[in-house]
Amino acid sequence: MANPKLKSVGKPSQNSNVIVRRKPAAVKTAYSLSEREEIFRRFSIQRPEPRGELEHTNPFTLVVAVALSAQATDAGVNKATRALFKVADTPQKMLDLGEERLREYIRTIGLYRNKAKNVIALSQMLVDEFGGKVPETREELVRLPGVGRKTANVVLSMGFGQATMAVDTHIFRIANRIRLAPGKTPDEVEERLMKVVPKHYLYHAHHWLILHGRYTCKARRPECERCVIADICKSPEKSSDIPAPLVQLPPQVIGEAVE
Repeated sequence: MANPKLKSVGKPSQNSNVIVRRKPAAVKTAYSLSEREEIFRRFSIQRPEPRGELEHTNPFTLVVAVALSAQATDAGVNKATRALFKVADTPQKMLDLGEERLREYIRTIGLYRNKAKNVIALSQMLVDEFGGKVPETREELVRLPGVGRKTANVVLSMGFGQATMAVDTHIFRIANRIRLAPGKTPDEVEERLMKVVPKHYLYHAHHWLILHGRYTCKARRPECERCVIADICKSPEKSSDIPAPLVQLPPQVIGEAVE
């Protein structure tokens, strides 16, 4: 009697519609979701409405202020731009002012000559290509002279109310120091923070982290005794496990920030 044919149980052919489901890559952070929720819950109580500390009157003056703030303090930029924005608060007015006169307004800011050149160039592009208006997409913003990804993210957040993560030196330090979203580059840290920060806290998150880095988790020595997340923090540098009292801080005084 002939042996019956058995159905093949080998590997499926290349043409078979087999769907292989892969687990999503793990988000790189030292904190559980509940710990991340608690970190940003406390920040939200401490500073319910955090704000950036660069003075501006509209999206254009914001672009200029952020571009000028590279390798400079917010307080120093504010001192220079108060008089500048009274005479040049639109791209066309900035062009009418001209590069030479612009330099006189911002000469106290580091790299002021190159920055003046960029401000005039970005003003010209805004007039020529965008009808004098600041664009509302990252792709268009980064085309402007002197505007990188961080500057674009600040403008999108503060100027147009979009949830972004502008990774400056403070955020880069905090993300790595406390192991919230460690990364080797600002872009890497940005990508990871966008994943690890709870979505309902994302809009204010970059300001909370900047202000935490500027006033508490400072570069030279973190002031752990003043930290509201000291008990949660997983930084190997921390000097205290006792969190500071969780109270709302006084309103920010924009323009008087101390770096």
